[in-house]
Amino acid sequence: MKQVTNDPVVQEKKTLGFWIYLMTDCVLFAGLFATFAVLHTSTFGGPSGAKLFDLPFVLVETMILLTSSFTIGLAILGGARGFKKQTLVWLIVTFALGAAFLTLELTEFSHLVADGNGWDRSAFLSSFFTLVGTHGLHITIGLLWLLVMIVRLWKFNFRQTDLNRLALFGLFWHFLDIVWIFIFSIVYLIGGLS
Repeated sequence: MKQVTNDPVVQEKKTLGFWIYLMTDCVLFAGLFATFAVLHTSTFGGPSGAKLFDLPFVLVETMILLTSSFTIGLAILGGARGFKKQTLVWLIVTFALGAAFLTLELTEFSHLVADGNGWDRSAFLSSFFTLVGTHGLHITIGLLWLLVMIVRLWKFNFRQTDLNRLALFGLFWHFLDIVWIFIFSIVYLIGGLS
């Protein structure tokens, strides 16, 4: 069985590696945003974002995700203080908010597809589904990661490695919130006006 180490140098390397991963995700999303910016008017005679997007619905999604960013911060604070129950409660709340956000995103996608506005309808919709869907995939991965952390913290006492993983998850989740703010601003607000 592999020995778990609390060596600070090893943890610093893991943290650096995770920051490098987040930077590669920045490059990925930058490419997707650039693609959307170029293609957002290429509707091929179909509806534009102004006709498709329900801004109040997306605002609710945004508020849910931003609230989850706050709750993961509370979980990290609880973990740093050694409050297991408090940390678990905030992790479960974060999971519920993330799942609610993902459900709303999938609901939006299903309504668009049901109305004949799938990813294959136009270049605009292809870029929209790819950008927003990639974010949704990241949320899904985050929810799986969060579920594993909840189970581990439920079964075991806090270990430094668990707290370090919680801190890295916090970075990941905040990153996804920042990406969503850009999606909300560029895709739904600006793209919804054209």
